[in-house]
Amino acid sequence: MNDFQNKVAIVTGAGSGIGAAIARELAERGAVVIAADLDLTAAQDVASEIRGDGGQAHAIEVDVADPAAAERLVEFAVETGGGLHLAVNNAGIGGPDEQVADYPLDGWKKVIDVNLNGVFYGMKYQIAAMLKAGGGAIVNVSSILGSVGWAGASAYVTAKHGLIGLTKTAAIEYAQAGVRINAVGPAFIDTPLLSKNLDEETLGQLAGLHPVGRLGTSEEVSALTCFLLSDRAGFITGSYHLVDGGYTAR
Repeated sequence: MNDFQNKVAIVTGAGSGIGAAIARELAERGAVVIAADLDLTAAQDVASEIRGDGGQAHAIEVDVADPAAAERLVEFAVETGGGLHLAVNNAGIGGPDEQVADYPLDGWKKVIDVNLNGVFYGMKYQIAAMLKAGGGAIVNVSSILGSVGWAGASAYVTAKHGLIGLTKTAAIEYAQAGVRINAVGPAFIDTPLLSKNLDEETLGQLAGLHPVGRLGTSEEVSALTCFLLSDRAGFITGSYHLVDGGYTAR
């Protein structure tokens, strides 16, 4: 399948996990991928792997919480690939595990800056470039916590809820200009972020929260994301799509 041939795609947080899986699939389907990550070495490793498999990819270090860096990322994509047609705003962080009254102010600011402001900065410049290219598609990676709460994660939950509102608003604003914007909401996904920080017992408990009885995979999130980016999803915009193994059905 080469449905992204001649398309240039930005993926933030592309150095591992969900972002890396999306970058690989986009490249496999013909896109020129701009793999952006705060960890440049990780982004370079993914880009190198893609090129080794015959795809096209370039790596760049980006702090999505910095609006100037978000602008430079889009400029790099346009200069390198000749335009911008697709974007996946995936970069995100967790945050302190504290109740609201005890939540540290610096922790709140950092999570909101990366997980919400970072997506706004990204879209601000991505949309402008897509309009010049004649249209495009954006997928913002939210979470199941874009629709439900989680004790001890007020900043993360707030950012992911806000991301849904931002997605819907931008989708309305640019629908007639040919830019589609959607969001996906993964549940607990088997990524290095989980496996390196949680023990087997805790991972098992998280798996049990999903009616399907397991964690999701990065490839399952990528499959939905790439569908939403594709022309097959041409009538889908302003939507929030869950990849949650039935988590929110309970």
